[in-house]
Amino acid sequence: MENKTNIKKTQDFVTIKEIRDGIILQKDGSLATILMVSSINLALKSSDEQQAIILQFQNFLNSIEFSVQIFIQSQKLDIRPYITVMENRFKEQTNELIKIQTREYINFIKSFTNKTNIMTKSFFVVVSYNPPILGGKKSLNPFLKKNGSEKQDNILEFEENRTQLEQRVSIVESGLTRTGVRIIRLGTEEVVELLYKLFNPGESEKPVNLS
Repeated sequence: MENKTNIKKTQDFVTIKEIRDGIILQKDGSLATILMVSSINLALKSSDEQQAIILQFQNFLNSIEFSVQIFIQSQKLDIRPYITVMENRFKEQTNELIKIQTREYINFIKSFTNKTNIMTKSFFVVVSYNPPILGGKKSLNPFLKKNGSEKQDNILEFEENRTQLEQRVSIVESGLTRTGVRIIRLGTEEVVELLYKLFNPGESEKPVNLS
């Protein structure tokens, strides 16, 4: 009984209703898209380049008439896949000298990463759209299971809201691209994996049958 109560509380905490075509549908009917954005090392740029980038970012902020969320995900670098690659090369190596050097390199990497926390950072921009409240009632959830014309109305309403969201995403992509960063829209699988890692920071991978 206690476990069921805990599960219910967890479900109440997560505000996400469903994810389709990379679009997050919240329980309140709002939609959101997550953009993964590359970083820029301003320290490697000249003074003029730095000013140009800052100016373009300022223009971007002044051009949007809606709010966006910018967040940075920091996590310890998982060096295990790289170690596995090096271990395989060590086994395949026939030159004894290179084999010794490869083993010493592997031991060095293991020792160094155990003593030092090497962090990776990922940058994301969340663009959302909250449909207006009409007649004192929020618009219907487009993914509720309905029959007949009501189901069709919900599908049409979702497409309309999706169009509004896409317009906002295009504005954000256009503005950020001018600063020199690269942008990728996360698809459904990428969004599920990202959210799973956020809610389960101690685990590196999402379960295969996550729904």
